[in-house]
Amino acid sequence: MTAPTGGEAAAAHAAEAGTFWRPGAPCTPRTCVERAARTRALPWAVLRLTALLVLLAAGATVRLVTAPLGIRLPPGPVRRWCRWVVRAAGVRVRIGGEAVPAAGVLIVARHVSWLDVPLLAAVRPARMLAKSEIRSWPVAGRLAARGGALFIDRDRIRALPGTVARVAGHLRSGHAVAVFPEGSTWCGRAGGPFRPAAFQAALDADVPVVPVRLRYRVPGGPPATVPAFVGDDTLARSVWRVVRARGLSAEAEVRAPLVACPTTDRRTLARAAETETGAPGDAVLAGTAVPAGDGVPRGGVTA
Repeated sequence: MTAPTGGEAAAAHAAEAGTFWRPGAPCTPRTCVERAARTRALPWAVLRLTALLVLLAAGATVRLVTAPLGIRLPPGPVRRWCRWVVRAAGVRVRIGGEAVPAAGVLIVARHVSWLDVPLLAAVRPARMLAKSEIRSWPVAGRLAARGGALFIDRDRIRALPGTVARVAGHLRSGHAVAVFPEGSTWCGRAGGPFRPAAFQAALDADVPVVPVRLRYRVPGGPPATVPAFVGDDTLARSVWRVVRARGLSAEAEVRAPLVACPTTDRRTLARAAETETGAPGDAVLAGTAVPAGDGVPRGGVTA
């Protein structure tokens, strides 16, 4: 079965799954994820998987040793390690566009794959805002916590203002925080609207928002859905699909920072970032974006 493309993708994703507070996507492996047109021989795929696991284990070991000592790793080696992680999976990496500011900044992107995390960190290492469920994942949860991830409990709405305040505090301290504002992974040929809560943190901390366009492609083809990690897919199955595929490339294009004016509100900022991150397959299921600065005065924190 092949995945829909272009307008077909938009029609197939006509309704967003989940709830207002727990956003989801209608994407599933069966309806959205196509098979790779070219695959690696089994021994080469196993070699890729082994290299990926060795790199992740090495990174986890370093974090487990340095985190309790309060040692901050230099951004250069972290960026290079993240590139190696993506390359170890057999995916070419291309990073371009604007330079990310060195001070506090909110980095936002659309969410397609588990590869998005190292790909964004290859642009600039940042604290990741992640759903609290990840904390309980074996290995990955502990690594995320040691790496400084900020967790949001989507079942406790009353905790949202506190989470936004924590994000704002890190931004004021000069840290970068990375967020996937869709709140769920999509297949890469359609996307969901950006939730505005995290953008309130950028407004409160008075820092710019840097949108990053992430795309996965095969040579001469449309956006690839092979790397997608959606629906009831398992992480193991998604990883194996990626290491088995040939010709995949990952592109991260850093867009110009969005700087809010005094009248910009979080929803306006979210819509502007939504536009700048681009339609994954020219099929974004969201409202019409308006430029930052045309909003209304800031209000309280809601999702």
